[in-house]
Amino acid sequence: MEEEIESRLVFKEGEQWQAECGPFTTFEKLEHEGASLLIQAVDHWHGESQGLVRCFRFLPNWRIDDLMISYSTPQGGVGPHIDNYDVFIIQGLGKRHWRVGEKSELHEFAAHGALKHCESFAAIIDVELEPGDILYIPCGYPHEGYAIEPSLNYSVGFRAPDQNDLLSSFTDYNIDNNATPERYTDRVMQLRERPGQIETQELRELHRVMLANCQTPEALIPWFGKMISEAKHELDIAPVEPALENEEILQLLEDGAQFIRLGGLRAVYFQQAATSLFINGLHFDCTGFKELGHHLCDQDEIGSEVIDLLHENHGALTLFTELVNNGYWYAE
Repeated sequence: MEEEIESRLVFKEGEQWQAECGPFTTFEKLEHEGASLLIQAVDHWHGESQGLVRCFRFLPNWRIDDLMISYSTPQGGVGPHIDNYDVFIIQGLGKRHWRVGEKSELHEFAAHGALKHCESFAAIIDVELEPGDILYIPCGYPHEGYAIEPSLNYSVGFRAPDQNDLLSSFTDYNIDNNATPERYTDRVMQLRERPGQIETQELRELHRVMLANCQTPEALIPWFGKMISEAKHELDIAPVEPALENEEILQLLEDGAQFIRLGGLRAVYFQQAATSLFINGLHFDCTGFKELGHHLCDQDEIGSEVIDLLHENHGALTLFTELVNNGYWYAE
């Protein structure tokens, strides 16, 4: 019912699929069979749901996307489709019938402006999920699920940017950050008998100029750290007002406070650049206190275990105070 929340209602009118995007003022369609309400990034807004995402921390944080929760009335679903990312589906309330097919080239089409379906497929998994069951569906495998009775499903998806996403983002980054871009120049210009021909050495030079800013994996770090730490969905950020001072942060920790990372906040570092933190699309330098930076990225909670470090290292304390004042960590 709120603007910041990404939600959809999916249902059928006769044989025609329909989809409506929130916010919603009425939920009358959920009084009938064959309807589903899907809400993205619930972990960004609902503190208790973050515990479910933590169960998947055995996988890299940068791959975890969000927690999507769906409620379906009997026969409710979104139709047969293929996702371009891996997903774990946890059954909550009720039962749901799932079919998963082999990965193959299937025709895909728009069943509605907000629904992409695939053609029918033979099932290699055909199962009813009951509360507590988990179904893992790898990227590219067709699947469909329909509620047998009123059901809640919890889906944890994983980011998998494609070439176009990466190239587009890298280009935008260079436009914003490269004030003196290298320009193509001719190494040797000679009289041409074929002026319409682009010669091999010219194409090679164009290729070199285009790749000049990404010749090594390490050259991608400033861009990719910013890109992958940006939230895909809205965050419930509430900056601290009035801002806290360093001493107040220390006092809170000494009084036993636990600081919790904001739901959905992305915080990463690179093995090749251990003193650079990337949090919510911003770069922070933790030279001299990388242990704190890594702890912030690896753990969802921070408490008394860092008191000594913050007492001993003014830079570490100043950074953590800034992150708290930004609303990225909050005292519980």
